[in-house]
Amino acid sequence: MTPPFTGRCLCGAVTYLCTAAPLWQAHCHCDSCRRATASPFTSFFGIANGQWRWTGARPATYQSSPGTHRDFCPICGTQMTYRSSRYPDETHFYAATLDHPGTYAPQSHVHTDEQLPWVHLSDDLPRK
Repeated sequence: MTPPFTGRCLCGAVTYLCTAAPLWQAHCHCDSCRRATASPFTSFFGIANGQWRWTGARPATYQSSPGTHRDFCPICGTQMTYRSSRYPDETHFYAATLDHPGTYAPQSHVHTDEQLPWVHLSDDLPRK
């Protein structure tokens, strides 16, 4: 993904601009991400704080566990970001919110110990 790049929620109210390349790109299989997105896994990219900004309405925030916040559009409900005290210098954006999601290039699968047994992926990405 070559900066700058942008993204938005379903209704277009919450928008963002990233001015730096992602720190990483990965598919997450953890239970909490699955439940937050109602999907078998979700795809994220991490951006260093200070290298992105909201350009539309600000999202609402839900504290999903101690030290973990998930930002979402208060109008349409689209999940926008994941923020955690475990990663204090970066924000994790949902790849499906990108205006051009075809530019997303996952580098790995994470939390595969929680992967659903009926998800069969044939890529050769590293699994952690």
